[in-house]
Amino acid sequence: MRGRGAASAVLAAAVLLTGCTTSAPPPSERPTGPDTPAPAPTGTGPVFPTGASTVLATGLDAPWSILRLGDSTLLSYRDTGQIMELTPSGDLREAAVVPGVDPGGEGGLLGLAARSQDEQHWIYAYLTSDDDNRVVRMPLGGSPGNLTLGSAEVVIEGFAKAGNHNGGRIAFGPDGMLYITVGDAGNAGSAQDKDALNGKILRVTPTGDVPQDNPVDGSAVWSLGHRNPQGITWDADGRMWASEFGQNTWDELNLIEPGNNYGWPVVEGQAGNPDFVDPAYQWSTDEASPSGLTIVDNTLFMAALRGQRLWVILDGVHVPEGSSGLEGVVTASAYFEGEVGRIRDVAPGPDGTLWLITNNTDGRGSPGADDDRLIEITLAPLVEG
Repeated sequence: MRGRGAASAVLAAAVLLTGCTTSAPPPSERPTGPDTPAPAPTGTGPVFPTGASTVLATGLDAPWSILRLGDSTLLSYRDTGQIMELTPSGDLREAAVVPGVDPGGEGGLLGLAARSQDEQHWIYAYLTSDDDNRVVRMPLGGSPGNLTLGSAEVVIEGFAKAGNHNGGRIAFGPDGMLYITVGDAGNAGSAQDKDALNGKILRVTPTGDVPQDNPVDGSAVWSLGHRNPQGITWDADGRMWASEFGQNTWDELNLIEPGNNYGWPVVEGQAGNPDFVDPAYQWSTDEASPSGLTIVDNTLFMAALRGQRLWVILDGVHVPEGSSGLEGVVTASAYFEGEVGRIRDVAPGPDGTLWLITNNTDGRGSPGADDDRLIEITLAPLVEG
């Protein structure tokens, strides 16, 4: 993974309590899913984990991404290239094997996303091929409990790959554009190279074209100066957040704005350098190794791998006009520390719950008899005081 140095941090005071083709099915049989994601629901949040949990699936093989599609859920397996379906009845079955996946180190089949266009549903996947990292999409067929994926077509390609720092999270924003986190692939200088796609968060259309309103004409780059971002989400105000692996000192939560430079490799963490944007929050590297990121009821939830915990994060106020950071505004608390092992991804579950997948079978964890697992977490409104 990355080098680790001795580091410690005093966290802000917590405010929380302790490949086959198929014809498309008729519309009535298709799995439900948004055409483009709306901003996160406002709900009545904030919320916190009650400690109650339910194991939904066991025996997962190095899972990387959760994609809920109405009554069914898709899970990506990093090393086998499989997309597995958790059916409405709770069974786990193979929906497809994504062609061209060349796993190695941290590379393989990584993030998943979904989009509907007219009468067609598409599943998008970020994968490591034998030449590069890329995003492909596949038509979704079948019905819940028997989903299938058609032939893959390339959306965007040409990201350098490596045994680590591949990034890999993809998601459609409230604007209907596809956002892609791309790591520096071990070449730190690429993060500051405006002509390189590595070390960036990218924004493209659903077919891989560059939107006309991107920060730089003709460039897919949305933000730069990233080391290995692996989580993105949007809040109810449409603001974009990203989680990022640091190196020896700080892991980061960043508020992403178009064209901003987040400093890697010149700075790491909150450096106060006017040339770069400081993270909204930072953790010592043994507390986090952040991956998936999501929002439920105005509350950010972040998966931690090396930290082996779920971080629950609150943003107390809106960003002040002209502010380059959120110091003193964002607070964070840890839950399930050491209880389930490494956590790779988080996603909103049904009825106001949170879903997470463990990642103890990826070669860096200590798997138990049932690992890896998909777990549902019960949430409750926060009561302060």
